[in-house]
Amino acid sequence: MVEHFVFYLALVLVIIIAIMLANKLRIAYPILLVIAGLLVSFIPGIPVITIDPELIFIIFLPPLLYEAAFAVSWKEMWKLRRIITSFAFVVVFLTALSVAFAANAIIPGFSLALGFVLGGIISPPDAVSAGAILKFVKIPKNLSTVLEGESLFNDASSLIIFRFAMVAVATGQFVWQDAALSFGWMVTGGVGIGILLAFIFLEVHRFFPTDVNMDTILSLVAPYLMYIVAEEVHASGVLAVVSGGLFLSVRRHQFLRTSEARLKGANVWESFAFLINGIVFLLIGLDLTEIMQGLADEGVSLYEAVSYGLLITAVLVAVRFLAAFGAVIVTLIMRNFIRVASRDPGMKAPLILGWTGMRGVVSLAAALSIPLQMDNGQSFPHRHLILFITFVVILVTLIVQGLTLPALIRKLKYSDLQDAYLSEEEAQNLLKKGMREAAFSYLHENHRDKKAENEYFRQLMDRWEQEGPAASMHGVSDPARAICFEVLEEQRRWLREENKNNPKIDEELVRLHLLKLDLEEERLRIGQHLS
Repeated sequence: MVEHFVFYLALVLVIIIAIMLANKLRIAYPILLVIAGLLVSFIPGIPVITIDPELIFIIFLPPLLYEAAFAVSWKEMWKLRRIITSFAFVVVFLTALSVAFAANAIIPGFSLALGFVLGGIISPPDAVSAGAILKFVKIPKNLSTVLEGESLFNDASSLIIFRFAMVAVATGQFVWQDAALSFGWMVTGGVGIGILLAFIFLEVHRFFPTDVNMDTILSLVAPYLMYIVAEEVHASGVLAVVSGGLFLSVRRHQFLRTSEARLKGANVWESFAFLINGIVFLLIGLDLTEIMQGLADEGVSLYEAVSYGLLITAVLVAVRFLAAFGAVIVTLIMRNFIRVASRDPGMKAPLILGWTGMRGVVSLAAALSIPLQMDNGQSFPHRHLILFITFVVILVTLIVQGLTLPALIRKLKYSDLQDAYLSEEEAQNLLKKGMREAAFSYLHENHRDKKAENEYFRQLMDRWEQEGPAASMHGVSDPARAICFEVLEEQRRWLREENKNNPKIDEELVRLHLLKLDLEEERLRIGQHLS
């Protein structure tokens, strides 16, 4: 037991070292983590890590999906809803369909149902991989929003395909009517349960006295509860987590009511997601030796398995490129009839979008969740080959596409020429001016007699006009601090309204200013305790 604990502790250190090295080399950390796991797996005497397949989804998916949903901007996603939904649902289905027929054609004994199992596993690109790669290169906001939004919903669509395909493999039949009804319930039930539970969590925070620790723990419990409840009634747990996360993200200042809860909660979630992502990508490499041992039992040579993996990867890349350029054609046609997000998308955007199909966390979790045996006691057919092909797809797309994507973006010199957003300088000036006016207006209406008396107010207001030294905490009375808290809350309200009503403001800038207000409030509270 002690030896295993030391081993797991060493793996955490491997994760940290690999990510530090990745940051030093300016490459995406999932690439190095997979390679590190692969190298560690070949060390003699390394314990074999086995996880109950049924627990894979419950352990990893809910927090990762919830964290991604909480971080994404619903406002930006709504602008690009057509292309996001087409990539998240239509493209995923076409990809799974293409993989199913390709696998059925090139792999001996591979049924069409097994092809859909494989297609459901490897059809969704991974948000974590793309995000880690894109942080080293500047990418237009519209394109990053498409990638973020697509990754949230494509997991749900791919896992629905995966679930139906697993049933077809186990039973040997597929009833379209039953599948259509089940699909409708999985989607509507998943979304409904997610929003309902999110609303309950919101009301708990609103009406019950919670402290910072309770708020943080409840935020950790929420995604797991949404996922488990939805799955128990045979709805989509993924859609429950995504819809619930988006619901609470829009209402984060009601869900986490204090600046301390928001700041500490964000820190906890950042560390938690960091560790889970690291473990998952390390597991990808660690599992290779066990997967390779199983290939021999299925009568498949390593050369054949690698060939199958590379061919399926080529199919994935080709389908995504066709989908990306197809989206351009559809946009050029539909702009004559409806308002589209970009009237002239050009050829650079689909090139980049087509090359961002890195696979990762969800594909691994889905592959590992395949049971060793079916309900009738028979071994699941070609399980180790499916796992190996998934590994090859993840490894090739991460290394080949992941390492070359930044160079491709720089080479194309792609920039969003649409006047969809204000420039950063214009937006910053607008937000600072609006916050300052909101503060002065509030003080004038509610505390006109105190505004001129307190030196701290003048310093606070000047800081929104120009970046200067922090205002001193000394000499600020408790009544003055209370008024400052009110002013900060009024500025938050103004920022949220401006973000909602002004489509040309990038929500990332709004969130940055909201973060500054939370930090300002905490500085005031610390000063209050020290004085």
